[in-house]
Amino acid sequence: MDWLNKITRWGKEEPPVSREARAVLPEDVLRRIRAIHIRTNYLANEVMAGEYESAFRGRGMEFEEVREYSFGDDVRMIDWNVTARMGHPYVKLYREEREMTMMLLVDLSTSQKFGSGQRLKSELAAELAAVLAYTAIKSNDKVGLIIFTDRVEKFIPPKKGRGHVWRVIREILSFSPVQKDTRIEVALDYLNRVVNKRSIAFLVSDFLTAGFEKSLKIANQKHDLVAIHLSDPREEAIPKIGLVELEDAETGERVVIDTSDFIFERDFESYARRVEKERVNFFRSLGVDLVRIRTDRPYTDTLIRFFRMREKRR
Repeated sequence: MDWLNKITRWGKEEPPVSREARAVLPEDVLRRIRAIHIRTNYLANEVMAGEYESAFRGRGMEFEEVREYSFGDDVRMIDWNVTARMGHPYVKLYREEREMTMMLLVDLSTSQKFGSGQRLKSELAAELAAVLAYTAIKSNDKVGLIIFTDRVEKFIPPKKGRGHVWRVIREILSFSPVQKDTRIEVALDYLNRVVNKRSIAFLVSDFLTAGFEKSLKIANQKHDLVAIHLSDPREEAIPKIGLVELEDAETGERVVIDTSDFIFERDFESYARRVEKERVNFFRSLGVDLVRIRTDRPYTDTLIRFFRMREKRR
């Protein structure tokens, strides 16, 4: 029951909410932030501890010291200059340069305000960003945030600390975008301009757009890029409930459909499968990892499987 005690203890800890934030943010937003803070802090510390570090390596190995050779040491690590001076073997020791930067690129266009279950895609994006940020902070990495629609609407430079993670959660949950449409290439181009060193970049979106292939290629060459696809079950199949008027969240276009029609049902599901296959092939052809997260399913196991796959591949 140790895990229960830990959750209970974290449940008593308040996230670092400033007085100014309490005065500005609605109570329901603060309540959601506290819930995400407690849940994601636990996941980062207990469930995914070590998985992230194993999956994403540092920038290289840095020389630390030399010491006398011990039985079992790799003979390739022998420092022959020191060995010649001292008259007996010494070996070089290295440590991994672990500290990295994680950049979260979060799509908050109008299509993210959709969800047929208990949470919207935008709320799922906030929770995913929080657990990834906490995991990075635990590994002493910096975390930065880019919120975008068809423009970059918010940029938070990379920093460390739990208070900084709370700010990331707060911004995603409470941010009100100016624009409705999506242009992923704008966010990727901005990342390449403002982040000079190689970073781990998580691109969180539903990818209901096109035209970002060139920017994706460049960003993937400069950074360790991972695409996280957010989806909802109603984007794959629609229940039979008769005539329904649907509206495109970004363009405002409306259409009336008959969900009870067999031909519509068949064509819709066939289209959804084709789009998903094309999306998978698109990212695979560019060498970008794609992680699919659904609003109606737990995401923890999916992330852990991805981290372990990355570790095996390395």
